[in-house]
Amino acid sequence: MKKILVVVDMQNDFVDGALGTPEAQAIVPAVVKKIATYPADCVWATRDTHSVDYLQTQEGSHLPVEHCIKDSKGWQICPQVAAALSSEARIFDKPSFGSMALAQALVEEDARELVLSGTHIEVEFIGLCTDICVVSNALLAKAALPEVTVSVDPSCCAGVTPSAHEAALVTMRSCQVQGV
Repeated sequence: MKKILVVVDMQNDFVDGALGTPEAQAIVPAVVKKIATYPADCVWATRDTHSVDYLQTQEGSHLPVEHCIKDSKGWQICPQVAAALSSEARIFDKPSFGSMALAQALVEEDARELVLSGTHIEVEFIGLCTDICVVSNALLAKAALPEVTVSVDPSCCAGVTPSAHEAALVTMRSCQVQGV
């Protein structure tokens, strides 16, 4: 059975930049360690990706902090995580909390695995922020692939606040995401 690790938004702006937190900084070593447990071609990542007009967007009106502007230092995956990702890692730039392209790629990967081995893939999510992008992508994956085991490793995630992290774990648990 093929298991895919999705590393969500481990970008400078979320770790120690514009929206960084001590909790986000604290999970970096665990994220790097987790990446090392997967085959290189089974590690995928996302990048929150905004343009220079971010503050004029709906998200920008609700969170008026410029972050993850494409090609900026804050948009880059933090150095420790970037070093752990191989050149084989698939990276999805997402303009929103959840990535439809990621969900579609997971559907395609599951179909390919069913043909090759007769089994479904499994998908594990880690990264930032538990209560925004991790939960959004985990629930998109679960909706797109209801028979696939979707899991989250809470020790490799951090939320906007510790209480928001915990609330997101409760929500995911209610939606049959494993490990939370």
